[in-house]
Amino acid sequence: MKISEIDAALRNLSTQELKEQIEFFKEDHRSGVRNLLIKYQNKLIKHDKQIQEWHLKCKFDQNLHQNNSILVGIDEVGRGPLAGPVVAAAVILPYDACLIGLKDSKKMSALKREELYLEIKRTALAIGIGIVDAAVIDQINILNATFEAMRSALIQLDYDYDEIGVDGDKIIPGIDTWQHAIIGGDDKSASIAAASVIAKVTRDRMMDEYAKQYDKYDWINNKGYGSPKHYEGIRKFGITPLHRKSFLKKEGIS
Repeated sequence: MKISEIDAALRNLSTQELKEQIEFFKEDHRSGVRNLLIKYQNKLIKHDKQIQEWHLKCKFDQNLHQNNSILVGIDEVGRGPLAGPVVAAAVILPYDACLIGLKDSKKMSALKREELYLEIKRTALAIGIGIVDAAVIDQINILNATFEAMRSALIQLDYDYDEIGVDGDKIIPGIDTWQHAIIGGDDKSASIAAASVIAKVTRDRMMDEYAKQYDKYDWINNKGYGSPKHYEGIRKFGITPLHRKSFLKKEGIS
């Protein structure tokens, strides 16, 4: 077989099938084949690491709910941008969920986030999304707007729950349910990581749509954050109804 043919044969195999084929092709001593096998062995190592990381996230959640209560994970995105909403998501996963590769959404490629977004939508017992726009952020400040988005996400859940895991160092005011504030929760907890992906993809899609209407600010790339092209657009064309005026006061813009 040509090396390109071997590569094509190995590319879409299951983990077990790939292990078996790597053993088979070890008898081929061509340098190109050896390099190819190293690539796929590294792929298996990465996959094994992702499995271990997933089990640790599930174990973290298990320690919170003890297999006898329903845990909802909640996270937000969009606290820092100059434009667009803050978005929170609340996700309840079944105890036997398997979402290999899931982690803090900011540490994944856009393609991987989209793949896991669809997996989470198929797997989750319930998902709630809360959105608070720029005008409200200006009225009540970003911290209160974040809490409002989180409360809204919880209200959207059509499922009973017993405990809440919140990413960060603060619990959500005005919620009677028992809460766990977890610093770095989107890297520790399966359900919070899932909420992180849902919130991130939801907001990114919104900003992509807004970018079609307001095409002078490079939102398709910066998602409303303060990139050089975004600031350049503000200087040339002013602000839009989607900009957070309270975030721009220090720039002398209002």
